Amino acid sequence: MTGEAGKAQEAFQATLREAALRSAHGEPPPDRLWFFRDARWRCLILAEEGLQPEHGALEEHDISPSAPAQIEQLHPEQLAIWISTAPDPQRSALAAYYLDEFTPREMLTLLDLKSSELSKAIASGRRQFQAWLNTTTPHYDE
Repeated sequence: MTGEAGKAQEAFQATLREAALRSAHGEPPPDRLWFFRDARWRCLILAEEGLQPEHGALEEHDISPSAPAQIEQLHPEQLAIWISTAPDPQRSALAAYYLDEFTPREMLTLLDLKSSELSKAIASGRRQFQAWLNTTTPHYDE
């Protein structure tokens, strides 16, 4: 989310401290989504302190049937770096989508988006990611 491991660690540790303080005062976080929401907001604040991605029209390609094979060629860090450069809320939507840990309803709650906004962010991000994949990894028409 932040594009920098140090900033991400800072957000994570601050979220854990906040959860511990809440618990010590008899008000623990209400659910698991609280941790993700809190960490996301902390990451967004920290990311604003650094360089921001340039906003502009990115090329989009239709999702290729060979996309899974292309993704397998990537190092996990490459996917994380690509997602971290997307503007928010697209960045948060893609991170939640590719984590594959949340139901669509949880993603809406976590990201505080409407269904149409979440759908648009993921669909557009996936098409932009496919365009990037096509320039960085071999793809084969099936």
